[in-house]
Parts: sequence; structure tokens; C-alpha cells
Amino acid sequence: ENGVDGRAVRVGTRRSQLARIQTDSVVMALRELYPDLRFEIVAMSTTGDKILDTALSKIGEKSLFTKELENALERNEVDLVVHSLKDLPTSLPPGFTIGAVCKRENPLDAVVFHPKNCGKTLRLLPEKSVIGTSSLRRAAQLKKKFPHLEFRDIRGNLNTRLKKLEEKEDFSAIILAAAGLKRMGWENRIGQLLGPEDCLYAVGQGALAVEVRAKDQEILNMVSALHDADTVLCCIAERAFMKRLEGGCSVPVAVNTLLKDGQLYLTGAVYSLDGSDSLKETMQTSVSYPHQNEDGPNDDVQHVGITAKNVSGQAQEAAENLGVELASLLLSKGAKHILSVARQLNDA
Repeated sequence: ENGVDGRAVRVGTRRSQLARIQTDSVVMALRELYPDLRFEIVAMSTTGDKILDTALSKIGEKSLFTKELENALERNEVDLVVHSLKDLPTSLPPGFTIGAVCKRENPLDAVVFHPKNCGKTLRLLPEKSVIGTSSLRRAAQLKKKFPHLEFRDIRGNLNTRLKKLEEKEDFSAIILAAAGLKRMGWENRIGQLLGPEDCLYAVGQGALAVEVRAKDQEILNMVSALHDADTVLCCIAERAFMKRLEGGCSVPVAVNTLLKDGQLYLTGAVYSLDGSDSLKETMQTSVSYPHQNEDGPNDDVQHVGITAKNVSGQAQEAAENLGVELASLLLSKGAKHILSVARQLNDA
């Protein structure tokens, strides 16, 4: 018998090469788990793929890369959608949930240098070298760290951005997520990895999310086998932090998480657009709770949009509380002011 109830399971994805590679990896994992099921990939373009001449932070739409895919999910044209978790807003539209968060790839940011700067680091680039990035978060942190550099917006998918770097003399280097480069098989292009001391990463960066209809028990149960417990807990803490701050891609919010010996450490920060003003704190909590089969009415509790039945509910709650508490601490120290100024300047 093919598919759920004899039909194929339809998997929605963006058309970009990276999105396809990410989706293929998820479908491959599902095929291994469910060899009797048929999976069909449905690719589509999103708003974010179509508007390429405007900075992401200026378009002002929260679900730039997800809306069209969610519409297809709502209309029952696909059964699940694969996203980069960092593209998903912390509040999902009603009726949807993240049914799986796969094991995280390296979440750090990476520098790809123009061929003429091969072997250099950001610190060693000449004065006024131009660095391409479409992320306010990266620019804010790196401006402060490397005041001799200039930062300029660069848009397009990975292929397009790398092409712009190589074929023109406009940029000395560009900053990309290490995870995307690795998945594309371009790890050798990474000239420098930016550790937390240089650049904290985006909420959810490096993790893949599988979005499903919250009421579609069959599909939800099927994809939940893909959950990676450690990644789930880190990402719940990060998303809760972001949600409490009401951050999006129009303000510079950054994180770093570490899960070690049952302790979850979350570092979170907010920045002014030029990085001159910032707040950064670290908190930790214990997440070493046994997983009990918590059947019953709270079976499908969502934590910042994630439904993870096979991860301890107590641990998820602790992770979410950690994110909220860290954000509250920053807010009590003036984060709201930094973020609203950043938002106003960006809108202007």
C-alpha cells in the first residue's frame, strides 16, 4: 500500500537549490523510516524568492519565505513543508505546528572571501573593504568588532550571492550561514568561521523544521520521528527568547546555545543597527528530565510553535522558560529602547 491511506505524501519546498537539498535530506530520512510510503516533492516560489532588489529587513513581511508554502499546506495541496527553522516566525499561523526539528548543522556564521583575499581574515582586510550581508544581526555585531570595514546589503540565494562576490569587484567578502554552505557541498569556500566571540548567530540557524497541520495526527506522528531532542531544546529556548523580545528580521537579535551535562546555557543579545549599543547576558537551566509518555489532553502542547511529543515535556518547559527569563532580563535593562530605535531607523 502506497502513501498514507494509499496516496503519496506530498512535501512542499522552496525552489532554490539549497531548499531542495534540505528537503531531499528530510525525505531521504523519512524514506528510511517508512520504506512503504511514497513521497512526492512539490516545489514553489515564495515572496522572498521573487523580491530580490530590496533588503529583507525592509520588506516588512514576517513570513517572506514561508507564506506560499503555508497556503499550500492549508489548502491540503501538500502534507508537510520543509523550512530552514530561522525563516519561521516565532508565532505560526493558527492550525500549523512544527512537527519535527532535525539535528542541527553547525549554526555559526562563515566568511567567504573574494579570491584576491584568499587566506585573509576579516581583521586583516584593508581599511574600507566592503562586506556583503543581508542580515542586520551580522552587520550590527561585525561593525562594532571590525570598525575598519564597511557593510553593504547583498540579496539572492546562495548561488547568486557567491556569483556576485566572484564576478564583481564590489565585495571583499560576504557572510553566510556555515550550515547552508556545508549542505551545498561548499565547505571548502569557508575562509573563516565566526565564533560566538565575534558573532552570535540567528535564532534557529542551522536547524531544519518540518511544518505540518496541527490536527493532522497521522502526518504529525510520522514526522515526529525526525526530532533531535538536543536541537529541539536549544531552539525552543532561542525562539522563546526572540518571541518575548518581539524580534524579527527587522531588528538585530542574536543567540548562542550550549547543552552540556543536562544543563542548557543560553546567551542572548540585542544590538543597535550600528552595533554601538548592545545588551548581552547568559543564563542556564537544567533540562535533565526523564521523558514520560504524557498521554492525555496535553499530548499536543506546543512550545513556541514546536510539537515534540517524544521529548520530555518538563525539559521543553524549562527551555521555554529560560528563553523568556533571559529576554525579560534584557528588557529590564533597556532592550526595548535599543530594539525600537533599531526598528524605527530600519523603517526609515
